[in-house]
Amino acid sequence: MSNTAAHVRHVLAENPVTLLAAALFGLFVLLALVGPWIVPHDPLASNAAVALQPPSAQHWFGTDALGRDIFSRTIVATRLDLGIAVSAVALSFVIGIALGLMAGYFGGWWDLGVTRVSDTIMAFPLFVLAMGIVAALGNTVGNIVLATAVINIPFYVRVARAETNVRRQAGFIEAARLSGNGEWRILVRQLFPNILPPAAVQVSLNMGWAILNAAGLSYIGLGVRPPTPEWGILVAEGAQYIVSGEWWVSFFPGAVLMLAVFSFNLLGDALRDILDPRKRT
Repeated sequence: MSNTAAHVRHVLAENPVTLLAAALFGLFVLLALVGPWIVPHDPLASNAAVALQPPSAQHWFGTDALGRDIFSRTIVATRLDLGIAVSAVALSFVIGIALGLMAGYFGGWWDLGVTRVSDTIMAFPLFVLAMGIVAALGNTVGNIVLATAVINIPFYVRVARAETNVRRQAGFIEAARLSGNGEWRILVRQLFPNILPPAAVQVSLNMGWAILNAAGLSYIGLGVRPPTPEWGILVAEGAQYIVSGEWWVSFFPGAVLMLAVFSFNLLGDALRDILDPRKRT
């Protein structure tokens, strides 16, 4: 077993909660990959004869008002929600880290401009800003990804800028300069690896927030359009039936959404320990 694999195994085994979060994360990734092919029912097929049936051996999560199988719809929705979250976080990570590195390293007008733009975004309630972007551009999956990425960029800008400010005059940076490395090479080869541990924690947190953001937009009608299976839509469709006793319609999609956010939030500490060079002893 390689040193990296042994280190990852040690970090996961050291904390049972982290191991549980990693197992849940692996399960969600697996469901996103193979979910549409393993569900027992067509997630879009309606059957009025079995509408609002409670959980049973045939319909594990029950059925909704149109007789659609909630278990199948919840599993199929995993791919869409994770896809939106991964795409949005990846986009915000690349843009935010690049801007933060340059702002912290070069300073001056570049630092001032990036900081002001970041502060302007953070001045708005982030979910309200996402609502405005989607409402202006249209509620397509691409625009949901864009809106979610925009509101997450300042987090990476702040992390990268702060860590770069601390390290830009460090001894290993001066040694890299004296060795003939250019500024951009120093940014990529020296500074970027050193800001990965705190950035990884932010990625994990933002994944959970991105899922909640996508689900929240769908819940209020600005996200993915029905009848596409999506966790926020499923919760919204079932909310009106809670009072009348059909609790399962929104409970199971909401529970799966909660578990997804839970797993990503807890994975942050594991990612920090895995990527932090000081932990490799």
